[in-house]
Amino acid sequence: MSCVIFGAGKIARGFIGHLLYLSNIDFVFVEKADALADLINERGEYTVNILGNSAENCVVKNAKALKFSQKEEIAQAIAQSDAVFNAVGGKNLGEIVPFLAAGIEAKAKQGGFINFITCENWKKPADILRDGISAAISDNAREFFENNTGITEAVIMRSAIEADAELLKKDPLIVNVQNFWELPLDASRVKGSLPHIKGLKLVEEFTGFLERKFYTYNAANGTTSFVGALMGYEKIADAAHDEKILKILDGVYNETARALSVKHRIPFDDQWAFTRTSLNKLQDYTIVDFIERNARDPLRKLGPDDRLVGSARLVESCGIVPENLCIAIAAAIYYTNDSDEFAVKLGEMRTAQGIDYILENVCKLDPRGTIGMLVKEKINYLKSEGYINE
Repeated sequence: MSCVIFGAGKIARGFIGHLLYLSNIDFVFVEKADALADLINERGEYTVNILGNSAENCVVKNAKALKFSQKEEIAQAIAQSDAVFNAVGGKNLGEIVPFLAAGIEAKAKQGGFINFITCENWKKPADILRDGISAAISDNAREFFENNTGITEAVIMRSAIEADAELLKKDPLIVNVQNFWELPLDASRVKGSLPHIKGLKLVEEFTGFLERKFYTYNAANGTTSFVGALMGYEKIADAAHDEKILKILDGVYNETARALSVKHRIPFDDQWAFTRTSLNKLQDYTIVDFIERNARDPLRKLGPDDRLVGSARLVESCGIVPENLCIAIAAAIYYTNDSDEFAVKLGEMRTAQGIDYILENVCKLDPRGTIGMLVKEKINYLKSEGYINE
């Protein structure tokens, strides 16, 4: 058995590759960054540290990687694989489409089934890949693509965190990960069967699961990160224990839980219990995760379908006022970090063009609409509390 993993970042190495290694399944990374691919091939192994459970630490051996320039080798690796994973970041999905299409065309000549599993914190990543491949696939392979190719979604629940400088000196590929082992996957889109992979959980009733995770976990993470940044915190767990942030977080959880339970017809108590797993993760001191990493690229995270504005729109569509989510949006608009080019650009927008411009052009919100007006109200609230000094 063999698998291909597009991407060789922390989630690819510290979760997908780790689970495949523990399942005795051979795999190869496909990595855009030549330097990272070279490092993997040179070292041939890397360490996965399980935070809070060092007995489960593991050295993943026989690691190898292909570069984007090795197009034929990638196509053949896909054709020979039992499953293909991707963890490249949602905004980079379009870049891997040509490789997937070429791999499907190579597989079509052999017959059988092939499944692609997206492992992205993104909205409808499987649909993005399927639409892209459909536009790129040759006529000769189209029937195979439509009938024998599964493109499905997994929900990434394990956090992967950059190791400190001392550990990276010993192993530049080392990754610290949360002590979480399940990889839920939409079983309804699988064609044929998947190899037995440790932690893989086939979910038949998957509808809404990815959205539940995104608008629960990511909304809470965004709230903690951006409000925590305004309050001067550096670490997620420290911010998530602050009483003032907890009050806002509790409101965010209540707003998203009510909306998601209505939209997906889930008992509120079940969705509320799900929010507690999110809070437990945020407050886990063994996960040493930094606000700077989680708040990075605020322009993307203020997008209309992303964790904060997307959640607020969902909540409003269910007849609920997103009071606390709008505090988080207000905090995100005022996020500052001189080393983050997107935060710098956001600051320039605030100064030169104003809040209404950001609401309209970044968040895609009507500045005079319900959410837009509420965000501006919350900006004034944060100023009155002394968290915004502009």
